[in-house]
Amino acid sequence: MTGSMSYLLETGLILFIYMNLWFVISVIGKRNDVADVAWGPGFVLLAWCSFMIAGTWSPRALLADSMVTIWGVRLAWHIFSRNRSKGEDFRYMEWRRAWGRWFYLRSYFQVFILQGVLLFIILIPVLFINKNSSETLTWFDFAGFFVWITGFVFETVADRQLAVFKLKPGNKGKILQSGLWHYSRHPNYFGEVVQWWGVFVLALSLPGGWMTVAGPLVITLVILFVSGVPLLEKKYAGR
Repeated sequence: MTGSMSYLLETGLILFIYMNLWFVISVIGKRNDVADVAWGPGFVLLAWCSFMIAGTWSPRALLADSMVTIWGVRLAWHIFSRNRSKGEDFRYMEWRRAWGRWFYLRSYFQVFILQGVLLFIILIPVLFINKNSSETLTWFDFAGFFVWITGFVFETVADRQLAVFKLKPGNKGKILQSGLWHYSRHPNYFGEVVQWWGVFVLALSLPGGWMTVAGPLVITLVILFVSGVPLLEKKYAGR
């Protein structure tokens, strides 16, 4: 128990420092949407730090951490490329106006610290795998990877289709309704959620792995009811 607590405290401290650094960057750059760029790399950092702290070096841990790395790096680059030539994201601009003189305090806790807490919870299956992984892969691992790759393809293709659509001047003000976007208003979010359920399936290879279900549940609930789908549905309401 002592070893597990120390493991969680060390990884938690690393994440706390990471989120504080990004808060400082947001203040200097006057852009809170850097939190979106920091999201993916935060998972990558914590996954590999926990891997080194745990010292398991098992095939399952390497697989899980590699999956997180591919997801996190691709997402960070996608968001950075999308935002670098634009102003601050509309969500953060709205909060900047609404929060007034309390903006910096609220953005510290409600954007960066809260994001760090959510990141930690979502990554629980990976932290569990890194700490408890065995040498033998099971069919859960192969099934989990298949689920993950399915979600990765959905998210990657959907993001690419949307990026290409927005590059055409004639599409300004229009809503993409072809490709994967013909079947769903949010295929990229669908892909992201599926990936985290795939990571969770890997954890089922281990005794007690089912207890890490909080990870995929949290990312699913956040995207469906908090910061993903609801904000876009509100933005495009009536269209």
